[in-house]
Amino acid sequence: MIKIAISGAAETQNCSENVNELAYEIGKELAKRNIIVVTGATTGVPFWAAKGAYENGGFVVGFSPAIDKKEHLEVYNLPLDYHHLIFYTGLGHSGRNLILVRSGDGVIFICGRTGTLNEFVIAYEEKKPMAILLGSGGEEKYMDEIINEAKKGHDKIIWEADPIKLVERFIKLIENEYN
Repeated sequence: MIKIAISGAAETQNCSENVNELAYEIGKELAKRNIIVVTGATTGVPFWAAKGAYENGGFVVGFSPAIDKKEHLEVYNLPLDYHHLIFYTGLGHSGRNLILVRSGDGVIFICGRTGTLNEFVIAYEEKKPMAILLGSGGEEKYMDEIINEAKKGHDKIIWEADPIKLVERFIKLIENEYN
């Protein structure tokens, strides 16, 4: 089964007004296609994508920065909702980000802040298939600039404003990559 990691802002004040709905729609579309959704077991965009997948029959796995459930809830103040499994990495945000990116066959980026940029750079460096939801806000505006400045080839990136088309195009890209 294909696994797609969701990367996006845990706090969405710098995102588009409808970012939660967009993330939910992406999660829902992934579930409809029997894609496993992988998140950072956090709030904001990943939470809404997880909810969209979970409520529509999808399977959702989370990787928490916390060492255990207690730390997840009490130190990081993160939810447990809408995940079938949560792995407690104990690696903080940066370590968790590496595991999240590597666990997916590809990564979808929806809005974002510095953690999302961290995941973006990891995925870019490792030439993972990537999909960026245009118009979602946040650090999305810097992603093209980073790619241009890096001057490294990466031909597995999809830029798309429509969440349904993004999922369709991205799954085709991943299937072509791994078949």
